[in-house]
Amino acid sequence: MAMTSHEQFQIQSISRPFRTLIQLNHVLHFLFFGIGLSLGIIITLYFQSFSFTTFQASLNSINNIFPLQPSSPQAQSSPPPSPNPLPPLHPFLIPSFSKNGTSNSVSLKEKKFLLHNMSDEELFSRALMVPRIQDLPYKLVPKVAFMFLTKGPLPLSPLWEKFFEGHERLYSIYVHAHPDFNESVPEDSVFHSRRIHSQPVYWGTSSMLDAEKRLLANALLDISNQRFVLLSESCIPLFNFTTAYHYLINSNLSFLNSFDDPRKPGRGRYNPQMYPMINITDWRKGSQWFEVHRDLAVHIVSDRKYYPIFQQYCNPPCYIDEHYIPTLVNLMYTELNSNRSVTWVDWSRGGPHPGKFGWMDITDEFLNRIRFGSECTYNGNTTSVCFLFARKFLPDALEPLLRVAPLLLGFDP
Repeated sequence: MAMTSHEQFQIQSISRPFRTLIQLNHVLHFLFFGIGLSLGIIITLYFQSFSFTTFQASLNSINNIFPLQPSSPQAQSSPPPSPNPLPPLHPFLIPSFSKNGTSNSVSLKEKKFLLHNMSDEELFSRALMVPRIQDLPYKLVPKVAFMFLTKGPLPLSPLWEKFFEGHERLYSIYVHAHPDFNESVPEDSVFHSRRIHSQPVYWGTSSMLDAEKRLLANALLDISNQRFVLLSESCIPLFNFTTAYHYLINSNLSFLNSFDDPRKPGRGRYNPQMYPMINITDWRKGSQWFEVHRDLAVHIVSDRKYYPIFQQYCNPPCYIDEHYIPTLVNLMYTELNSNRSVTWVDWSRGGPHPGKFGWMDITDEFLNRIRFGSECTYNGNTTSVCFLFARKFLPDALEPLLRVAPLLLGFDP
């Protein structure tokens, strides 16, 4: 039955508010959706910005602790600046690592050791990261790392105390002693808290090289260390700190003895099983007591190609500490080396060990003969100052050395 006009009008009058209500509901839904979408975008962008800022801050923090870019050797040619305008040096943090190598904590405690719980491989890997980080937080003053490889005590430490006195910002000290050695060091000593985590060392074995690499790796963790000198408990300084510092920092080359010795103690120690990786014509011999620039220190710690061969095939009567680094440098980095040592030692008496010197040997004439009795090349110029350190000096040589040090060596009395 057809609806009348009046009925249609009533239906339209009733349905119109409902359609209006539905349309308003759609508008409100769209409005709420738009507001929610806008809020979602704003919150997402905020957290992305916050995450990036946090990540960037963390990255900058890591960069500040482990700078990756090494300073160039050319930059070391000028004398170090006066210590007066320098910014304060911050403590260097050594991270501790879990077994999978990820960083989990940082320890500032220093008691008997420069503390960390890294294995050697983790330590070496961390040390090799440092020269590649960029953007140092401030201009660092280059330091010399003095690395003491000892059995236990340092009987000549009072002489070294005089040597280091007043130059605290220009050197670092690292001591590798037998892990069972427990003698305490006074808190006012420059050697206090300078022991690194160590392992037993046995003469003539690769444990000697492991200790040297351990010292280098610990010293590499500090980006300000630019020169690295290996010393023993029987070593003495031949000049004051300022002379030694300028000599090393301004040198264009490292000081590592490496020569081809055709005799039985030289080529006679070569093992043919090293061929073809190492040929007998590559074989070199040299003093264990080296001084190297940071670039060469990094190469020594990073070597994974030749060191396993030496560990396997260079055993007594092949002495790895006399052949591995000299051969490695001869094979790959000859342009970085002066091919001489700055540590004097006396082999004139013959035998498997160098001469030793005690109380009766310490005279002005004897020390000056060591200091100025040779001729060598330094940065292309001939000089009579070829040795900065000397060994082997017995504990009873300490008293006469302290007596002559103020005048002869220029130390403060």
